[in-house]
Amino acid sequence: MATLRDIRNRITAVKNTAKITSAMRMVAAAKLRRAQEAILSTRPYTDKFSEVLSNLAGSASEDYFHPLLRKPEVIKHIAIVVISSDRGLCGSFNTNVLRLAQQYIEQTVPAEFPQAKVSVVAVGRRSSQFFAKSSHTVLASYPEVFAQLKFATASEIAGIVANGFINEEFDRVMIFNNEFKSIIKQETTCKQLLPVESVANESATNNDYIFEPSRSDIMDTILPKFVNTLVWKGLLESNAAEQAARMMAMESATTNARDLIRSLQLSYNKARQASITTEMLEIVGGAEALKA
Repeated sequence: MATLRDIRNRITAVKNTAKITSAMRMVAAAKLRRAQEAILSTRPYTDKFSEVLSNLAGSASEDYFHPLLRKPEVIKHIAIVVISSDRGLCGSFNTNVLRLAQQYIEQTVPAEFPQAKVSVVAVGRRSSQFFAKSSHTVLASYPEVFAQLKFATASEIAGIVANGFINEEFDRVMIFNNEFKSIIKQETTCKQLLPVESVANESATNNDYIFEPSRSDIMDTILPKFVNTLVWKGLLESNAAEQAARMMAMESATTNARDLIRSLQLSYNKARQASITTEMLEIVGGAEALKA
């Protein structure tokens, strides 16, 4: 049975842990506000970009072709971009996205594309560590990305997969990340990055535009920018989802620590009462022995 000193030491340790998790929750909440503002301001831009691109593609001539729109008949090589966090203590945030990527590699690809091999672009320290220990080919690794998130990083990642797709090294590019839905909900997603699919948006309206320069020149310019934007959006979504997941995880940890403190305090009081009762019985027993 634990002694009073052991229980006191454990209560002190749990209180210190509760202070740390509470502080981490507040830090995550502050970071979440900035990350949420960034992704909420980026979504309308990405949606409008997709709409404009859809209008251009819908009115483009049939003989127009861009390498980023290439749709190979046989998929022989797939590149996947897996975005995780740099740090842990965010619940199942990293586990979910890494598990989804692993399932895609081990189950979906062999079932749908038996001839295809898979290469990985690992973004985030957890993703980099995970795939460094695996047998999969790692094209590039970007640990510590979210310490200072930059659009240049998204452009570099997009450039790696886009150049590989243009040079026909890859036949398909997928991106795996967590999307921010709300503070209490983050959704793990798998989306096709290349070939560009957003141009097939059925809700797009074919407006009667006047183009200068030509429509094809505009498409050649904005298609690579659109891929950069999609990768940047994935990074921002993952960043906001990470901070929300960490805030909820730290809030849950703080609540559990406080519940444990109450339980330990009750155990301490019971042990202390038992100790006092034992001492009183010993005193009474000694007094009766002296009388005898």
